[in-house]
Amino acid sequence: MIMAGVVVLLLFVLLVLSAAAQNWLFAALITIAFVTAVIFAAAQFLSIKRNAARTDRKRIDWETAQPDIQRQNLNIEVVELTRILEVGSEQISDLQSAYIVAEDLALRQIQQEENVPLLRHVTIGKAPFEAVMVKADMVSCIDVSFLVVPDIRQEKLDAVMRKIGVVKKTFAEMGIQLKVRLMMVLVTQLTPEDDDRLRTVLSKQRFEETPVDIDIRLLDFESLQKMYVTE
Repeated sequence: MIMAGVVVLLLFVLLVLSAAAQNWLFAALITIAFVTAVIFAAAQFLSIKRNAARTDRKRIDWETAQPDIQRQNLNIEVVELTRILEVGSEQISDLQSAYIVAEDLALRQIQQEENVPLLRHVTIGKAPFEAVMVKADMVSCIDVSFLVVPDIRQEKLDAVMRKIGVVKKTFAEMGIQLKVRLMMVLVTQLTPEDDDRLRTVLSKQRFEETPVDIDIRLLDFESLQKMYVTE
């Protein structure tokens, strides 16, 4: 890669000198060589970058989130839903089933949109996520939430930011050069008016100070069911 850069630099110098001397035939030949060298150097750089990304992927310590962690996270979200919906404990089982279905359908849709397999319920650096997606030199950590009101709890956001911060710190300590992104997948069951309110709530100002880039996906629960469940 260094040698290719040196060659490109030398050809550029020769091109400038030949143009200054008005030796147009030689300048044309140098131009062709210069363009070829630039293309070669770019291809070599991309190849090195791809190889480094493949190496980094092998170094990541992927771990499956333990069942008790998955169960704990599910129960936290379901308890919050019961509070918001003001329903009794006898409906917790139904809400758990609905939440699991919503998460599954959302991840199916993300996989369909990105055309990349997802690693489900993965822990990186002891930070659990519903899924992780590796695409090119980017690792997207996916957090799924089921919303029935047009807002996200601040404590939920804080917890997610702490988790993605752990991933970024883990990568830095291991010397992994892959980029880290947080993908927040929000499965909603809202009226059109509440959907508009949610989009206002999710303004960029609320995510100004984040450790990584954030990609927010809004998916309607009813639409997901029509797409993947009902005919």
